Amino acid sequence: VQLQASGGGLVQAGDSLRLSCAASGGTFRNYVVGWFRQTPGKEREFVGIIVWSDGSTNYADSVKGRFAISRDNAKNTVYLQMNKLRPEDAAVYYCVARRGFAYYTGMVFDSWGQGTQVTVSS
Repeated sequence: VQLQASGGGLVQAGDSLRLSCAASGGTFRNYVVGWFRQTPGKEREFVGIIVWSDGSTNYADSVKGRFAISRDNAKNTVYLQMNKLRPEDAAVYYCVARRGFAYYTGMVFDSWGQGTQVTVSS
């Protein structure tokens, strides 16, 4: 499955933004779909995931309570709703996916979309 991320942009601290990850060449059924982010000079950071089959989610502590991942079965799309954005949330956000029915820490994702830039001004 190919991934297409969109929705990045420039916002102010405290604002909200929603990223989308659409699948092409297949469906997200039977996949774990998630988001990573990366800033220059830093390693990619896990943000969160959703297990498509049951809708369960898992988030990094740094975004828990502010970010939410959801799915739209009809549109075959996963969303990352980001609220109360902080300057430290600024990064390139990547949509990722891997076949599976459950998430485990350290899961390696074999499908990556192109990144979408999120910039947060203070």
